[in-house]
Amino acid sequence: MSMIKTSSISRFPNTNDVGIGVSVGTFGELLQGILEENNLDFLVTLPIKNASYATFYSIPTLQEIVIVPRSKQKSKRLVEKIIQHYGLPPGGILEINSELPVGKGLASSSADLVAASRAVGDCFHINIEPSLLEWFLSSIEPTDGVMYEGSVSYYHKEVRLREYIGELPALCILSIDEGGTIDTVEFNKRTKPYTQEEKMEYSLLLQKITKAIRERDVHTIGAVSSRSAILNQKILPKKLLPEVMEINEKIGGLGTVVAHSGTSLGILLLKEEPDFYQKLELGYRWLSELNKEVHVYHT
Repeated sequence: MSMIKTSSISRFPNTNDVGIGVSVGTFGELLQGILEENNLDFLVTLPIKNASYATFYSIPTLQEIVIVPRSKQKSKRLVEKIIQHYGLPPGGILEINSELPVGKGLASSSADLVAASRAVGDCFHINIEPSLLEWFLSSIEPTDGVMYEGSVSYYHKEVRLREYIGELPALCILSIDEGGTIDTVEFNKRTKPYTQEEKMEYSLLLQKITKAIRERDVHTIGAVSSRSAILNQKILPKKLLPEVMEINEKIGGLGTVVAHSGTSLGILLLKEEPDFYQKLELGYRWLSELNKEVHVYHT
């Protein structure tokens, strides 16, 4: 599969240097809320294999960054900031291709941005430390922690790592989309009316899922994810969540997972289980009765 389409740059024959960057997305979040200890919004990532791919062509004869497609203006702004910071040649073409749908809660924008930064770094042989990248990103938008390998707890509004948790087991997500799109920037401006008791529960849930991921306790991972989906109903309700939770129970899934600031929701399955394919087939069939289109994602 060709990840990068180069037809759009054929009119620039004097390309000197090229860099490529990749960043995975995340299927919503295993947990998202506000912590009682510091009153900060946080999330726990669920990285998936679907990704955004960026190619940066440094062209000294240009005096600006040309972005392809033109809709990826946030990535253009990030590249301009990086180039200015390092005093690099200002001209070039940034091309982005993504496997992640926009506005569905799969971190498409975050993945675009991280992939773009990696492409520039690859082009100029610069290692952009995550903390510096976060500083660049903080002036653009709240960002998921997709610049880190594995699952992390992350202060997305502050664009700051809370803690690296660890690698996830081999999971599969059977997913449906309720339609429409969510503007993450606008969503994160909303006040979230969590009670003090709910914030205390989020702190406890974070402790539980951190321990569960490190111990590969998949049932607790699923239980925490399901509870987070329920708590999020007061913020961005998923109308099909009760039905999806019922299907999860019927097929013996690990739990439900949602895009807390998106339109996607799904069922977690453990790929190492002997009856994984049977659960996958049953879940796919029953979810398709709720929504004609069912997507399958993998960690």
